[in-house]
Amino acid sequence: MKRHVWLFRLVAFAAAIVCAAVFVPWDVGYAYFAPLPQTVQAQVDDAHRHGMDGVIVYVDQAGKAPAFYAAGWKDRNAKAPADPHALFKIASISKLYIAVAAAKLAEDKRLSLDGTLAEYLPDLAGRIANADRITLRMLLQHRSGIPNFTDVPGYWDRPRDSAESLGLILGKPADFKPGSRHSYSNTNYVLVGAILDKVLGYSHRDYIKAEILTPLGLTHTYGQLSDVNPADVVSGYIIGYDGDLKSFDYVNPGGSMVATAQDVGVFLRALNNGALLDDNEQAIYSSIYDYEHTGLLPGYQSIARYHKDIDTVVVQFVSTSGGNAWTKSEVIYKRIIRTVRKAT
Repeated sequence: MKRHVWLFRLVAFAAAIVCAAVFVPWDVGYAYFAPLPQTVQAQVDDAHRHGMDGVIVYVDQAGKAPAFYAAGWKDRNAKAPADPHALFKIASISKLYIAVAAAKLAEDKRLSLDGTLAEYLPDLAGRIANADRITLRMLLQHRSGIPNFTDVPGYWDRPRDSAESLGLILGKPADFKPGSRHSYSNTNYVLVGAILDKVLGYSHRDYIKAEILTPLGLTHTYGQLSDVNPADVVSGYIIGYDGDLKSFDYVNPGGSMVATAQDVGVFLRALNNGALLDDNEQAIYSSIYDYEHTGLLPGYQSIARYHKDIDTVVVQFVSTSGGNAWTKSEVIYKRIIRTVRKAT
């Protein structure tokens, strides 16, 4: 019996290896299993060689000067090399800034996290299911049950603004009872942005600039693509399409900011070490959102995380999406972290 069990396990293990060899794309497998490079730059160069059009990495280790790495192209068609200080569409990393703004306004008693969507935006009361039970807190935490407009078939076919994006889910049934579980939905942050605008009486982007960006000295972070010179922005590409996606402007509060890797890194460290918020604001923020984020738009992938064990912020921008590019990007990021840890 023991011999049969041993034989079964051996066959199962062999089958798993064969399946992995057959079904895992070779370039992803290489990223997983290739020897770890000695330096971050070597890993960034390797990422470009394995299909990433442009790669930018910012590393901020406590006690050391920030380090910048780049490989590939800023603009593939113009043969302009990657620039670690170029602007990039940071996509859903934008949600961190919006959540910070909400925390500051809540601490200032200018809004209530327990106020309902129907109270803040009464025009939507009959158009979004459970609007009278969905709180601002639930929206911030992705616990509203409101469908995600980016899941609507064909959404990414062309750029859409907030109003058009929101229109795609109006009148749709809820995905679940408000507060019953977590499900990431970009719709939540379009609504949060609208609530902030109404409470403030002006654009929440201006509030973010005045209360977050300016105090931190972040002069290379912008609320939307139209605020910058397109020549300063990294070109974006999607596998299977030759065109440059830089001009595709998906304007919505939760994913339209543009920034350099360094500006994102400075913001992220300040958010994590308490330099950005006072104690009360920090407590509120901790109750509503995360301290790291990823972002994804056609042609653009971003990762921004603080690694407490090595007191290091690492921001990675990749200007290629589609196919298995996201999986490769995550693997590359993990390999960079391993390289940084090894050198610490």
